[in-house]
Amino acid sequence: MTIKRWWSMGLLAAVAATSVTARGEMSEIKVAQQYGISYLPLMIMEDQKLIEKHAKAAGIDVKVGWAKFAGGNVMNDALLSSSLQFASGGVGPLVTLWAKTKGNLDVKAVSAINSMPLYLNTRNPAVKSIKDFTDKDKIALPAVKVSIQAITLQMAAEQAFGQGQQNKLDALTVSMSHPDAETALLSGGSEVTAHFTSPPFQYQELEKSGIRTVLNSYEVLGGPATFNVVWTTSKFRSENPKLYEAFIKALDEATAMINRDKRAAAQTYLRLSKDKDTADDIFKMLSDPSIVYTTTPQNVMKYVNFMLKIGSIKVKPDSWKDLFFPNVHSLQGG
Repeated sequence: MTIKRWWSMGLLAAVAATSVTARGEMSEIKVAQQYGISYLPLMIMEDQKLIEKHAKAAGIDVKVGWAKFAGGNVMNDALLSSSLQFASGGVGPLVTLWAKTKGNLDVKAVSAINSMPLYLNTRNPAVKSIKDFTDKDKIALPAVKVSIQAITLQMAAEQAFGQGQQNKLDALTVSMSHPDAETALLSGGSEVTAHFTSPPFQYQELEKSGIRTVLNSYEVLGGPATFNVVWTTSKFRSENPKLYEAFIKALDEATAMINRDKRAAAQTYLRLSKDKDTADDIFKMLSDPSIVYTTTPQNVMKYVNFMLKIGSIKVKPDSWKDLFFPNVHSLQGG
């Protein structure tokens, strides 16, 4: 056999080996979560190593890293740079990135995580409604203009001040993580006089005298709505179908664990979060009928249609299913 033929055969073998490697799924992934009881399913997934468990059942050994983010804007940047495989957060950041990547990376939601009301709390006695905020107030929320709280505030501003006035309160908003914002609001010495937050922080703040709620997201939307979702790129899903499926199974298992035993879930949250609240208080929050752990999207299109109307996104989905991968299309979402 000639040297040239040996070389050709070697080259073909190398190409074949490369193809096999390329078809292999990732051996290490990173998942993001934020703060609060809304991310309890992800916390349980991390604690119980549920992704690793279901990946192993599918014949894959994977190392799962977890990262904490204060807001969806930074998380989206990490996802686009491929330093993150699964992002989690409010509907707003998902919709923003879905519109931005449609036709290229095609970022979509894997699943909803929950439906929960979001409260805008204030310590300013002069503020009876959002119409009473002035330049002396600062409203803390996870990410200015991008977070679900920021978009909900814009929706509320339009309702309160009229068409075209959705940005009326934007200048008062500042980006802060929920734990930092809660500390700032309760300290009394910070410029932050209001916090558009989420469970458990909103309930903890209300325990202090002088703190009250001036806005509830369910009132703005006209009913219950999805708070958090998980999203990833179409590229990751297509190249790692078994890991994607393992993530879905892990989320389903964690969600079932919470719904099966909320008292145990409350204790798990306290252990993992190091929150200073009591198990009874967290259990009470988890038992609130308005707080639901579910993978079914709810009222997502109200956010989408508003963002489209004000020009935050330029691409219109035909339905909520355009925003989600097919694994949830059979659910009664909206």
